[in-house]
Amino acid sequence: MLSLGQIAFLVLVFAAVFTAAQAAIGLATVATQKRKLNARLKVAEKVDGVSALVMELRKQRGLSAEGKKGERLKWLSDLIVASGVKYEPKKWILMSTAGGVTAGLCVAILTKQYLLALPVAVIAGVGGPFVWLKHMATDRAKKLGFQLPQALDIIVRSLEAGHPVPTAIALVGREMGDPVGTEFGMAADEIAYGATLEQAVERMAERCQHPDVDLFAATIRLQAGTGGNLTGLLKLNANTVRERHKMRLKIKAASAEGRASAMILTAAPFIALGFIMITSPNFYGDVIGERVVQIGLGVLGFWMFVGNMVMRRMIDMRL
Repeated sequence: MLSLGQIAFLVLVFAAVFTAAQAAIGLATVATQKRKLNARLKVAEKVDGVSALVMELRKQRGLSAEGKKGERLKWLSDLIVASGVKYEPKKWILMSTAGGVTAGLCVAILTKQYLLALPVAVIAGVGGPFVWLKHMATDRAKKLGFQLPQALDIIVRSLEAGHPVPTAIALVGREMGDPVGTEFGMAADEIAYGATLEQAVERMAERCQHPDVDLFAATIRLQAGTGGNLTGLLKLNANTVRERHKMRLKIKAASAEGRASAMILTAAPFIALGFIMITSPNFYGDVIGERVVQIGLGVLGFWMFVGNMVMRRMIDMRL
């Protein structure tokens, strides 16, 4: 039985360890935020002049020297630019090849189905990078939607202080982290490079491919074409973006149970199939060559895909 003094000592030790862990996590978080905040500034430190900075930033995003996307495989170019990943095709090809070969070897070793290893290697090597880019683009879009109202508030306060719009946009590029900081910083660099405000904001909208950024670009075009109080328009814009973000969160919360059920029900057959193939390869191996079995598995896979697409359309509400 522990005495009162021993209990108090253990409580103090726990409190000290907990405080030290919180301090370490806080320092790591701040350091990460600073690295993200200075990502574009680090590029600026390595080059001389606005022209070289604009060209380097465009190159890293997979854009041409004129700031345009590739004409061939436009959907792939859009995905690469929207993901915000540094454009390094040689490195990507090497990593994709290594991932495909690794996946093929794992399937060959675990299942002893050497004919299955080749298509798995191709799918992993080719489809894996697309899935990763799509994930990065989706994650970046979520961060853009969360950060954009704060960026608009900074622009509004800067305009109310008497600064011109390009200066306010450059302030967002310096003070906010990625991805909003990088996008507004690139817009400010393009303005300094010679582009008009409308052109720079329009290119930013093309890079981001986000409805809230499109709304901001439309606001800038509207004010440039018809005049009016830009500060008031941006305040209304920020409020609209916040309300849309709240609605997205409400939809996500309302559909959370259905999405979790869909994920579990979709993953369960594949997990069971993988477990059976590892523990008893002959369970399906003896009949997999039968035409009826192949057709049945194909039909089941097709209807599972259709069901997932229907459920996705039911909860994918664009605001």
